[in-house]
Amino acid sequence: MNRFSYARPLAVVALALLAGCVPPATAPVAAPPPPAAAAAPVAVDPSRIESEATIAASIAATPGLGTLASELRTAELDALLSGTGPYTLFAPTDTAFARLAPGIAGDLLAPANRAALVTLLRYHIVAGTLTTEQLTQRIRAGGGRATLVTLGGQPITATLTGDVITLTSATGNRSYVEAADIAQVNGVIHVVNGVLVPTLPQ
Repeated sequence: MNRFSYARPLAVVALALLAGCVPPATAPVAAPPPPAAAAAPVAVDPSRIESEATIAASIAATPGLGTLASELRTAELDALLSGTGPYTLFAPTDTAFARLAPGIAGDLLAPANRAALVTLLRYHIVAGTLTTEQLTQRIRAGGGRATLVTLGGQPITATLTGDVITLTSATGNRSYVEAADIAQVNGVIHVVNGVLVPTLPQ
């Protein structure tokens, strides 16, 4: 049975998706060990991302963002992120997807789960270009928090943990910006260490 089938409520899946993340400076999150045959995720090297490319092209070409690239293609959102934008993408790494409950990342690619996948991915995209300087200013102006409206319509709350931008989803899980302000011709990419979980469609 498919993990996202109608027999398995999406609310249950959402709980499985809630993987905790920690700021980059602290101890790593304990995650289930990968299968013996699986290769360890590759760290993202922001210096290898071309600033003259579109967001979609950079995600597709960057080692360490392969899972996100596959999901964007499946959801047909790569076309959106190839457009003029501008957009701000909070891009979860392969390591972030590996922290999800076993099988979830693969199940998201199933045709029956397209609505959930689109909702999840659009939750990581904000219209306009938001640099860390702008985010920090909005957080401070908001008394320590700023609300970002995503393309999915659900909010993300941005705060600071020390000087690290922290994103909290509508369902309460957190993600931290690991590599910021990767300029693109149609916006900006911030690499994050966790998958943000919105309220998924029923």
